[in-house]
Amino acid sequence: MSKESALIRAAEKETGRIEAFSDGVFAVAITLLAFNLQVPKLGDAATPGQLALALARQWPEYLGFVTSFFTVLIMWVNHHGVFRLVQKTNARLLFVNGYLLMMTAAVPFSTSLVTQYLQSSAAKAACAAYGGVFVLISLGYSALWHVVTRDRTLMKAGVSETTIERISRSWRWGPPVYVAATVGAFVSPYVTIAICTILWVHWSIVAKEF
Repeated sequence: MSKESALIRAAEKETGRIEAFSDGVFAVAITLLAFNLQVPKLGDAATPGQLALALARQWPEYLGFVTSFFTVLIMWVNHHGVFRLVQKTNARLLFVNGYLLMMTAAVPFSTSLVTQYLQSSAAKAACAAYGGVFVLISLGYSALWHVVTRDRTLMKAGVSETTIERISRSWRWGPPVYVAATVGAFVSPYVTIAICTILWVHWSIVAKEF
């Protein structure tokens, strides 16, 4: 085996470790979202109608689960897309990725806030916290992309400037829009939910850029 081939294999092993660790965090975050879905406790004497009504009353849990599930899913897809372009890592990339994973792990908590308080007087604060977590996540993605594109030795050979600029342009407006979603919670909690839903649809389209 040549020295160059050995270096390439070592780099692939290095990026493979960070991807495997990241995949585990995304998987746990998505799994924890399911714990927001609770079985109604009605007792053995419950009728079908009572159960159906109790399930219907839990619609905030379903809304939070679907919105957060697809958001985390698209986050994972885009994260995978970034690392398809990366050939090696450095300390800065590891720490930025760690920050991103920390905020990803907070998504189930912020989702629980929304599902528990969406129908209460605290709904605006809960949705603002929910939007705030995604502001911090979007900043993490921006930082991750900045680290990768600033030091081009981290990127695989053959990645075009057109691809880099296209991805940069698509991600550039993520943080300010999530800020708008956070501030919008104080107008209506559903503004936050609507914007976050629109954004995961947008990120699913951006994922095709990789």
